[in-house]
Amino acid sequence: MLIKRKSFIQIGSLATASVFVPKFLKAFETPAAVPQGNKVVVIIQLSGGNDGLNTVIPFRNDLYYKNRPKLGIQKNEALMLTDEAGLHPSLTAFKELYDDGSLGIFNSVGYPNPDKSHFRSMDIWHTASKSTDYWNTGWIGRYLDAQCAGCDKPTQALEIDDVLSLALKGEHIKGLALEDPKRLYNTSQEKYFKEILANHKADAHEQPVEYLYKTMAETISSADYIFKQSKQRPSAETYPDTELGKGLKTIASLIFSDINTKVYYISLGSFDTHINQEFQQKRLFNELNGAVKAFVKDLKANNRFDDVLLFSFSEFGRRVAQNASGGTDHGKANNMFFVSGALKQKGIYNALPDLNKLDDGDLQFQMDFREVYATVLEKWLGTDAEPILKQKMQPLNFI
Repeated sequence: MLIKRKSFIQIGSLATASVFVPKFLKAFETPAAVPQGNKVVVIIQLSGGNDGLNTVIPFRNDLYYKNRPKLGIQKNEALMLTDEAGLHPSLTAFKELYDDGSLGIFNSVGYPNPDKSHFRSMDIWHTASKSTDYWNTGWIGRYLDAQCAGCDKPTQALEIDDVLSLALKGEHIKGLALEDPKRLYNTSQEKYFKEILANHKADAHEQPVEYLYKTMAETISSADYIFKQSKQRPSAETYPDTELGKGLKTIASLIFSDINTKVYYISLGSFDTHINQEFQQKRLFNELNGAVKAFVKDLKANNRFDDVLLFSFSEFGRRVAQNASGGTDHGKANNMFFVSGALKQKGIYNALPDLNKLDDGDLQFQMDFREVYATVLEKWLGTDAEPILKQKMQPLNFI
């Protein structure tokens, strides 16, 4: 049975998933145990522009309350970190991590000439480009390209979503986007797809279709492999019944398995709080807090907390002043959280934002986010950051 272009469109969801399937997953058909000490990165994207000032709260600064007479979080509600700063009251698990030395915080992270468009700023964070440059590959994707040159068992990146982010798209290798290993596996096992492959005959005159056949075959193989790995050591921890909770539980099960994945990526949102920010941010932080608490407990119980670096980012912060709708509008610099049992430095790494020196009503950036990427690449993933980031950035000392 030879399928032409029009018929192939009917493949639907599996074809969509297969666009993002890295060919190298077949390299892992024979499992090799991943020992304790295999470093893993877990990235949580806070989509929409989280308000950093109500995340790490400068409660000693009168300008904070002057700009936010109704939205500012009072000192007695904040979770005390230092005599100048506290956390949002919903982030109780992060307060516990701070107290035991497993949480690090950078303030005022951003980049020169910041852009307040969600799409453009997210592209810059995903690609690690300058604000004047437009790239079509992501920093994690270029890491996959670089570390796989000439290797027989390359590592990979997995995103818990149904669409792959630009961050995970390389020139030659891409990460894989999937919401649930079992669902992808069940889809790949449908009789229709197997019949297509069983009756396929090569046709040199139909190269685009031939490519799709090949990609579908790899998708089925990869779906089978990932699903088997996710069942190998399933997490026994109870996670919140939320999207982030379920996603982090999937990630934990894969970390505990033999799969050689180095980077996991997941998103939470939307933090675009132009109106009713207090309720929206509280709801999202409750979800973040519960999921991360269960995830950390799971990692500790399985002796993997020292091997995992979890960090969060958002495409920009919010303006310092509240607006008339009980929210905040698009801003610039923001904070980042880092969670691991192997942090070399703990606590708040740099000064709180200077509310006396604003950039047209926004926080000025004090640290380039690509310094963080360079640190993760070189000190955690063990690779040369310069060719991946396309510039020399000085690594930091927190890991």
